Amino acid sequence: MVERGDAAPLLRWAEGPAVSPPQAPELQAGGRGWGGAGGGRVAAEPWRRREPEELGASGVLLQPGRLELGDVEEDQVVAVFVVTFDPRSGNMVEWCLPQDIDLEGVEFKSMASGSHKIQSDFIYFRKGPFFGLACFANMPVESELERGARMKSVGILSPSYTLLYRYMHFLENQVRHQLEMPGHYSHLAAFYEDKKGVLRPGPGRGGSLPPVCWLPSIHRYMYPEMKITHPAGCMSQFIKFFGEQILVLWKFALLRKRILIFSPPPVGVVCYRVYCCCCLANVSLPGIGGTIPESKPFFYVNVADIESLEVEVSYVACTTEKIFEEKRELYDVYVDNQNVKTHHDHLQPLLKINSADREKYRRLNEQRQMLLYSQEVEGDYNPCEEDLFVLFFLEQNNRIFQTLLEVSASQDKTLTAEHARGMGLDPQGDRSFLLDLLEAYGIDVMLVIDNPCCP
Repeated sequence: MVERGDAAPLLRWAEGPAVSPPQAPELQAGGRGWGGAGGGRVAAEPWRRREPEELGASGVLLQPGRLELGDVEEDQVVAVFVVTFDPRSGNMVEWCLPQDIDLEGVEFKSMASGSHKIQSDFIYFRKGPFFGLACFANMPVESELERGARMKSVGILSPSYTLLYRYMHFLENQVRHQLEMPGHYSHLAAFYEDKKGVLRPGPGRGGSLPPVCWLPSIHRYMYPEMKITHPAGCMSQFIKFFGEQILVLWKFALLRKRILIFSPPPVGVVCYRVYCCCCLANVSLPGIGGTIPESKPFFYVNVADIESLEVEVSYVACTTEKIFEEKRELYDVYVDNQNVKTHHDHLQPLLKINSADREKYRRLNEQRQMLLYSQEVEGDYNPCEEDLFVLFFLEQNNRIFQTLLEVSASQDKTLTAEHARGMGLDPQGDRSFLLDLLEAYGIDVMLVIDNPCCP
């Protein structure tokens, strides 16, 4: 059975800084996963080159029962590291390559607060111009010095979000290896030498770090085959978890608000919710978004990120630290479990589900059921459920902005209740949302929908 990649808006958006491997690009990381608790000892698979018979016709590594589609991309790993928890010193980087790279704060980003309560996890995060993926594991040991538990994370940094998923299984395998054989880094060193990228200094930048690049709209990369960056059913779980509340999140995401999602560990699944939130706000019409900041997925953040978050005007992030709820100056929208809330009075009307929201949610579920039926009866997995989710909101957003642009180009520039209904919005219930949308995107129209609060 072939597993298709998902049309995911975060896949191509972080292609950013140019990186050249010192030799011909190699293929996907190997390594068997480990079974977690009760899985017993698993010998770490050393990093090695793949032989031709292990590869499919497209040159992509084949796994039993699975084929990943798409072109092989250049390797862009700029760092590999091991983080450990020391009972006396706390989180610390115990080993890394290259040795001179700045990893300040990575020891906290790659081992989330509260991780001592769980056995394993994975974490996506941002570190300056780079993106990181770390796999965490917690193993009981008979050691008073380690207080009965050994905790480590093994991770990588890359200028691109795109390739991180490739190495998930390798990192899972290596963190187990580090727990069972501390101090043995030969596999990680071989991996780095094989996959390391060399940052090209940009014009006028000398050897400085490259800027993070963001792709604002989905039309730039749909529809070649995409890479899998999340588990199958990620979008389904997102819809089931939030229910109709995804329409509330949709409005906040489209307004480019600062959205912070709180959840206790494990944090990996919450990083996927960050990803899904970013899927809600894509617009592919030219001329839209030039006056509004990009929605930046920060993935996991902690108290060490407070200073950087203070200057951000738009982001989506997640945290395991409850103290963030008290720091209202850092966010506009706070999501705790399924509870979406805001402390801004002018945003309060957006929290209410209206009739148009319920109709959109009904149509989304109806399309999902039709797709699932088609897949089951006809065996047609094109498009997949993730494609449907992304395109549903893309088309909804395009319809709204197409109407707004047409009205702004008209002679009287008047936006009526009929226009609102044509955009799939509730003229009364979405009046506040429309006003915020017009202001945020700098669209010059006159709203002539009466305020329901005023006689």
